Amino acid sequence: CSEQIRMMRGAPTKAMGRIMLSAAFAVELVFAAYCILSMSYQATSRSIMRIGAFAMFVLLTITSIIEWSLRWYAFAALLLIWALLSAIALVRKGLDGAAFTTGRVIRRAVLALLAVLLALSPALIFPQHRPLKITGAYGVETVAYTYTDENRVDTYSNTGRPRRLTVQYWYPKDADGKYPLIVFSHGSFGVKSSNLSLYRELASHGYVICAVDHTYQCLFTADTDGRVSLIDRGFMREILAEDAERDKMQSCEYYQKWMGVRTGDLNYVVDYALNQAASSDPDPVYALIDTTKIGVMGHSLGGSAALGIGRTRDDVGAVVALESPFMCDIVGVENGQFVWNEETYPIPVLNIYSDNSWSRLDELPQYAANARLLADTATISYNVHMRGAGHLSLTDLALTSPLLTRILNGRKAGIDTQYCLATISRLALEFFDCYLKGKGGFSPQAFY
Repeated sequence: CSEQIRMMRGAPTKAMGRIMLSAAFAVELVFAAYCILSMSYQATSRSIMRIGAFAMFVLLTITSIIEWSLRWYAFAALLLIWALLSAIALVRKGLDGAAFTTGRVIRRAVLALLAVLLALSPALIFPQHRPLKITGAYGVETVAYTYTDENRVDTYSNTGRPRRLTVQYWYPKDADGKYPLIVFSHGSFGVKSSNLSLYRELASHGYVICAVDHTYQCLFTADTDGRVSLIDRGFMREILAEDAERDKMQSCEYYQKWMGVRTGDLNYVVDYALNQAASSDPDPVYALIDTTKIGVMGHSLGGSAALGIGRTRDDVGAVVALESPFMCDIVGVENGQFVWNEETYPIPVLNIYSDNSWSRLDELPQYAANARLLADTATISYNVHMRGAGHLSLTDLALTSPLLTRILNGRKAGIDTQYCLATISRLALEFFDCYLKGKGGFSPQAFY
């Protein structure tokens, strides 16, 4: 069943960082012009202006128009320093004794604007935003754990220590009963919170979501003891160098290595959660898990691992893959072509694609199995195209950093971010409701 989801354009909202930058540019340029016309540095006026700017920032923060967070620290520090220096200058009634020159006014304005631009960079790259509203009957709680897999030595560490994984759960608040477990795997360079909107929406409708940080394959991870691990540089080089059209043998070796780590992580997390759920006195989150209903999902590389888990585990009932090739189904290379496991995929799968791959499924070697699913009648398969979306538009990065998403996608998305993420959540919810909870049928046509 192949469906194309039409885009819906929403009115763009102005980021507070851009507003502050525009205001700073306007004030500095007008003030520089005033200084030049008056042939004066206007030291007193400049001091009052900067004290006023800091006071206005504090007022906007107190009234929650600016949501205080790490993104504003540098800008607040800059305004505070300028305000303190200006207050000292006013008290001392200091005057700028240097002879007036237009060039000096321009240099001061340029330096001030560069300082503002640098200080506002975090707010520009990661603008403040509202999380998508959940629509389910439950509130959502979250908790993080760090697991240690004593049976595996960490692939990316030369210490010989067992592999450690930090996971985070989102689950229904104040809920009774048992709920399906859904395990999520992020993409390369991603983190466990990559699809937070999706997790929260599913949890609000009665699912226990477990998102995994794949240590050294994620951008960074912090365990529950506060120890931070960054992405492995060798893994990063492999991702950037991989080219299935140029060197399929090398790509096959990479795929098997990456999938070995990822599926090992997912298998361990599922087994651990199920064992805890079956214990006599489980933590509250484990007590909510229905051990007979399990789903897996993931984005990009993580979706490939989820598809692999769906093929190999008998207790997994459904898979959602966000633009992910069937890497685990590539069993070798012969005559310059990938050799595939051609057995019918055993469980229902929902594949969601962006513009990055949809029109090229039959061209990209690693997506050959995905292309075959479009005409496969033996597999319960749904293939949805989010028209106008880029690869990272399928994650919450599009919400937390539109600028980075646009840069990494290589173009501006032609779909409203909130609509895109909300639609993915609704698709996944109705798909899992159908195949894990047995609630009615599933038809992507309902999302037109």
